[in-house]
Amino acid sequence: MAVHAPTRPDAVAKPRHRADLVAAALLLAFVATAVVVCVWFEPLRQFGAKSFRNAPALFGEWPLLGTLHAHVGPGTPVVLVVAVAVAAWGPALAARLSWPRLLLAGYATALVWTFGLALVDGWQVGVAARLRTADEYLHEVPGITDIPAMLRGFTGRILDYQPDSWTTHVSGHPPGATLVFVWLDRIGLGGGAWAGVACIVVGCLTAVAVPVTIKELGAARVARAAAPGTVNGFGWGGPARAAVPGTVDGRGGADLAQAAAQGSGRSGLTRAAEPDRVMEPGAEGFARAAVPFLALFPGAVWVGASADGLFAGVTTSGIALLALGAARRRVLPCLAGGLLLGYGIFLSYGLLLLGAVALAVVLVTRSWRALVLAAVAALAVFAVFSLAGFWWPDGYSLVVQRYYQGIGAIRPYSYWVWANLACLAVVVGPAVAPGLRRAFADRGRTSLPVVALAGAALVAVLAADVSGLSKAETERIWLPFAVWLVPLAALLPASSRRWWLLGQAAVAIAVNHILVTSW
Repeated sequence: MAVHAPTRPDAVAKPRHRADLVAAALLLAFVATAVVVCVWFEPLRQFGAKSFRNAPALFGEWPLLGTLHAHVGPGTPVVLVVAVAVAAWGPALAARLSWPRLLLAGYATALVWTFGLALVDGWQVGVAARLRTADEYLHEVPGITDIPAMLRGFTGRILDYQPDSWTTHVSGHPPGATLVFVWLDRIGLGGGAWAGVACIVVGCLTAVAVPVTIKELGAARVARAAAPGTVNGFGWGGPARAAVPGTVDGRGGADLAQAAAQGSGRSGLTRAAEPDRVMEPGAEGFARAAVPFLALFPGAVWVGASADGLFAGVTTSGIALLALGAARRRVLPCLAGGLLLGYGIFLSYGLLLLGAVALAVVLVTRSWRALVLAAVAALAVFAVFSLAGFWWPDGYSLVVQRYYQGIGAIRPYSYWVWANLACLAVVVGPAVAPGLRRAFADRGRTSLPVVALAGAALVAVLAADVSGLSKAETERIWLPFAVWLVPLAALLPASSRRWWLLGQAAVAIAVNHILVTSW
């Protein structure tokens, strides 16, 4: 039986550097066009006090929301050191460290990077005061003394121009988002500083959850090849059996499992007996290669500190648990993932679109039982909120009305339907463009987990974009989707990743030092 050498990301990432640079240049040109059009054409501009209450003259949509103000701060040396260190040693450490240590290092680096970016604006402006403005959640926390009563009356206060209308962010989201900060207050972690820290600490979980998801999806593909009895997603019962040659990327299932085993230094026979732990050749390599890019996530500018960063951490953790449960055929992770994803739609209405990413996990693993378990758990969350008095469809309907009571009514769809994507490009960084180009060239043959997750996230983003309910501020609103696009950078050649990591970091550092962002 022929033994195939394990596929590494390097084998896919052939060094077509010129095409990669062209792809990145086109992305940057797209962003520059959005900036020029927004600033040049007066009808598109929303700037200063004429559009935003008590705002300085240079505050507005550039199209990123913030105040144009070149500055440095305590976080400046931190982010410079982190950027250089990750670019210099990150790729090598990602390949060499044990998996648990790599995840720990990735999370720690993401924390330092995100806190450093926030501290460019100083502790008060960058962290402690971010969520204390009149439009934010903390403004309403002191008045919520009875949570059941708050839930029963929540929809009645969504529309604007009422004496007791909720503030902008509370009204624009389901009550689950506000409850997070109410509960923090109840356990003695009230105020803007703790709220900002919580958003960063939870938001940085994306640096762990996304690579875990990629790795588990790769394991599931080999498990399916080695145990044909589980291919329909319901055969979770007995031990896996060595398969006759099947068809996974045109290769025999036993061969694929044996190749994976050889790549990890174990025998094919031993690994075939443990299919839930077998790794698809290349899948762990892609997961590892993605960690430095997720640690230096340009969108960390808005993770620290915004509630949407917290939303990203919660929902990516839910997807990771679902992937773990589906790949390893375990019930509890599926239920836990369903609970987190179910709570996610009570953090933000738009996070319902993450169902596309969850579905991608199910399709790659072909674990329909995992889908059923997660759906049951998510519906349990829905039932709890419904029984408590908040009916999600009513809330969504009223939020659409509230959206057009405010600035959403005057933001032109014809501009934002494409400028939103320019904002997303800044969030994910220039390395994603050549990664996407390579994904199309590879057609998912060796990078299916990465491509499936990114493709699903892109579908969700496009659905949100054309809805007209995401005009501007997508640099923070789309954080839960953007993190699934970043691993496309793992498809780039190993020889060039250091330079792409520097490019990713440069985008975040430039934005944070030129703009005082709103989050």
